[in-house]
Amino acid sequence: MQHKVVAIQFNYLGKKYYFSSNDLDLNRNDYVVVETIRGFELGEVISDIIDISEKDLVSPLKPVLRIATPEDIEAFKQNMIDQTPILDLTEDLVKKHKLDMKLLNSEYTLDRSKLIIYFTSDGRVDFRELVKDLANEFHVRIELRQVGARDGAKIIGGIGPCGMQTCCTRFLREFEPVTIKMAKTQNLSLNPSNISGLCGKLLCCIRYENENYKNFKAETPNVDSLVWTKDGQGKVLKINYSEQSVTVMFTPDDKNTYHMSDVAMKKEDLDIEEELSSLED
Repeated sequence: MQHKVVAIQFNYLGKKYYFSSNDLDLNRNDYVVVETIRGFELGEVISDIIDISEKDLVSPLKPVLRIATPEDIEAFKQNMIDQTPILDLTEDLVKKHKLDMKLLNSEYTLDRSKLIIYFTSDGRVDFRELVKDLANEFHVRIELRQVGARDGAKIIGGIGPCGMQTCCTRFLREFEPVTIKMAKTQNLSLNPSNISGLCGKLLCCIRYENENYKNFKAETPNVDSLVWTKDGQGKVLKINYSEQSVTVMFTPDDKNTYHMSDVAMKKEDLDIEEELSSLED
């Protein structure tokens, strides 16, 4: 059995979720109303209608309820306007209860039946009294949601060490794991201030070229290993992965830099390379 579905996002560069098109004539950039576990929400269609077979579904599909009306759009805009005063008042209550939490954002569901407030914290926070005060103030169901450091940076945004707006606020829809092993593979400085982003975690960009570095490293001799060059045998002193070059030392006073293709682990391999290069135009 085939299902007609569309991908929907609820905020810019947020995760995409699939909903049944419900036989509606939907197009990219349409705004629609759907029901999620949080309540009724306004989302944006970010794909064409696609067919998915029953066996490929990982969970039951919920339908798109309707294409958003002008009233829905207006309600959503008003909810956005109300974010700032909500955060201001919540900040005062956080100080009142002396809670160790950093507020990030707030959002109403479309029908204002629930208010969700996002925050980060280094540990667990007992916010039960805060929730009571917020419920008395706004007269809606309150949900305080703690998010990780990366998600917090995505919400706030900022300028990365490269001088550009952070990747998570420009194009990263979901975060993928970044490990210290990747930094080591790329011979990066392991100084935390050099390889961490605004979120305090490892830079997302470390992952981008990791596969290239792994492939290059697999074909590259190790530092201190012996290699053959056109000038004879020497020891690998330094490797520049970005330039794909190897610095070879023959004696303490005699060293030279070669492209990786001009260096071989065995003399026979180098001789073959030189023989083949003579066949080129």
